[in-house]
Amino acid sequence: MTVTTTAKATGLTPMAFVANVQRSIDFYALLGLTLRNTFNNPQGKLVWAHVQCEAAELMFSLASDPVIPSQQAVLFYLYSPDLVALRNHLLAQGIKVSAISYPGYMPKGEMRVEDPDGYVLLIGQAG
Repeated sequence: MTVTTTAKATGLTPMAFVANVQRSIDFYALLGLTLRNTFNNPQGKLVWAHVQCEAAELMFSLASDPVIPSQQAVLFYLYSPDLVALRNHLLAQGIKVSAISYPGYMPKGEMRVEDPDGYVLLIGQAG
């Protein structure tokens, strides 16, 4: 089955349900993502945000149920132009991050970190 040039999706932005939207904004800022937009509910509570850095985009929505890290069924794969520098930056901020490994599918290096809600981020060396 082929898709016509106009009948297609041209963008995809994952949205993660989180326990605290501001906490997620702050964490992902450590990775270089900046705030693009937010939404507050009628009571003024921050319930949604969109962050971005170059081609990386992510949205957060306030979870209506508890966020249980062991039940997060999504993995975020990111790329960094300087994996070593990013790892050192995260460690300096007190973030627990794995050592850099060199799996066959990412021979230039990859590391693992979890965000405050338990979502797994694998970050590979770009280029």
